Parts: sequence; C-alpha cells; structure tokens
Amino acid sequence: MAAKEKTRYNDTELKEFKAIIISKLAEAKNDLDLLNATMSLKDDNGTDDTSPTFKLIEDGSDVLSREETAQLAARQEKFIKHLNDALIRIENKTYGICRVTNKLISKERLRIVPHATLSIEAKKQQT
Repeated sequence: MAAKEKTRYNDTELKEFKAIIISKLAEAKNDLDLLNATMSLKDDNGTDDTSPTFKLIEDGSDVLSREETAQLAARQEKFIKHLNDALIRIENKTYGICRVTNKLISKERLRIVPHATLSIEAKKQQT
C-alpha cells in the first residue's frame, strides 16, 4: 500500500515556521521604523548658508533620497503584510500549501521565503 501524500504541515512544523516568521517580522518592523525615522528627520544640516547653485543640487538630492526611502518603506510595509498573512495561514493550518498546485511547498523554500504561497513548480509556470 502506497504512503498517503502529506497534505499539510503538522503542528510541530508549523510552530517552527511561526518562529521564523515572528523573527523576520520583528526585524522587518525595526527596519520600517528606521526608514520612517529617516523620512521624518528635519534637514539638520541645511544648505541655507551655502551658494544658491549648491543649495539647489543638495535640495534635489534630498528629494530623491526621500523618494527612495519612501519606496523602501512601502516595500517593507508590503513585506510585513505578507508575513502577517503567513501567520494567519499558520493559525488556519493552511500554511505551506501552494495556492496553484495545492501541494506542499518545500520546507527549504519556506525557510528562505517564509511568506511564499507558490511552490517552485508553480513559480516556474508563471514565467
């Protein structure tokens, strides 16, 4: 008699993944706080006392830097949402199941990308 194919991760395995996600979530929230702090800082070393040409260059550079920081913050917020969604899937015991193939996503993939919802097989089908 053939062994039944595993359809979900057991509670012990889910607990391991939950610990990984909580760790990554804490790190991601810390990074987001740093990005937000960077964006909210006033221009402490202003260019008010420098030549108009240099001031224009500095101000332009500052705007670009703030835009890049805002983009990084938005990406970080999206990452945090994906991690939180993964925690919900753990609670629902649907974590690690590919949303395309309905097969288990490999543990190796989940350890690296704990918020993954696609197996490597399904990911390759997308390209």
